[in-house]
Amino acid sequence: MTDIYTRRESQARSYCRAFPVTFTKAVNATLTDASGRDYTDFLAGCSSLNYGHNDPDMKSALVEHITADGVTHGLDMHTDAKTAFLDSFERLILAPRGMDHKVMFTGPTGTNAVEAAMKLARKTTGRDTIIAFTNGFHGMTMGALAATGNAGKRAGAGTTLSGVVRMPYEGALEGVDSLAMIRAMLDNPSSGIDAPAAFLIEPVQGEGGLNAASAEFLQGIQALAREHGALVIMDDIQAGIGRTGPFFSFEDMGVTPDLIPLAKSLSGMGLPMAALLIRPDLDIWKPAEHNGTFRGNNHAFVTARVALEKFWSDDSFRQQTAEKSEFLTRRLREIAAHVPGATLKGRGMMQGVDLGSGDLAAQICATCFEHGLIIETSGAHDEVVKVLAPLTIPQAQFAAGLDILEAAVKSALDTQKLAAE
Repeated sequence: MTDIYTRRESQARSYCRAFPVTFTKAVNATLTDASGRDYTDFLAGCSSLNYGHNDPDMKSALVEHITADGVTHGLDMHTDAKTAFLDSFERLILAPRGMDHKVMFTGPTGTNAVEAAMKLARKTTGRDTIIAFTNGFHGMTMGALAATGNAGKRAGAGTTLSGVVRMPYEGALEGVDSLAMIRAMLDNPSSGIDAPAAFLIEPVQGEGGLNAASAEFLQGIQALAREHGALVIMDDIQAGIGRTGPFFSFEDMGVTPDLIPLAKSLSGMGLPMAALLIRPDLDIWKPAEHNGTFRGNNHAFVTARVALEKFWSDDSFRQQTAEKSEFLTRRLREIAAHVPGATLKGRGMMQGVDLGSGDLAAQICATCFEHGLIIETSGAHDEVVKVLAPLTIPQAQFAAGLDILEAAVKSALDTQKLAAE
């Protein structure tokens, strides 16, 4: 069966190279291949499946909507599915957090939401420069790619990427106070940096190595933005929707972003859906000035509403995530202790181990796959083994998956030791 992929699918394919089987079924944190073998999923669609595969309540609601001939594609027309989602989002997410942001539905992926944010920041401020950060990842379309740091991804553009100035993320440069450096550069009229339209930042850098910004750093960036007449775009596409605990990863950190791109787990079930939350006074778009054919994915509205009602009507889901996060931290500390110099990275259920070596991390992930665990790497040199298990994963399966990871680390170290002898 894989011959058809080799023969017809583009060389751009990637995950299937690391996991070369054909998957046929998925339930919560378990994927099953064509031979009937089960795998524990510590990838979860790169945080697109925070609630696991095929949640039964979302699935039932979607099937009911489809069998009732509910609207599938609606552009940005009013539909009952969109009305229900917006009502739930306002009641369960925005209102309790005192947020009056408007909700803009963009094209179906995170990069579409980032593009909309960058355009709107430039449109409202009349400025061009976006300040992005080292190790940041914001998408693969040209504007978002310009703000992405990864050299391999940027090389795919085939042309010059412009309009972005790069600044060091918190802790990016050893012995350097990143916030003080950014402030000095912006305060210096001869630094060569034009007045920025916005700062674009991930509270936790998903692809960049699980670097997690402190509340003080995010507050400092917001203060700088206010001083210099710029906006704050907080990209919560991978770190949000409960991945770090609260619905937004920046909650309880004393910041109020102007623009918030969301996607990935927003639909609840891995269906394509992205949105940009906009401070009301910034919502100056003319009708259809920014649009997208698939911004009205009503199937995603249906499952997204169920996800909100099921998981965010009270604080129990967040508490369960916090308990799993503590367990993950404890286990990863034990795993990191096997590797000299290894450190923990990330926050919440978005954590990993920095092994200091991309080769070692790749070897460990390959061994994990051989033993039924799907897990990937992150970081500038792919040196971080990254755990993105569904937040709904059963505790016993979570522990068993981490056992596989620990065994793979020990096996890789034994192989290195033998090679050195």
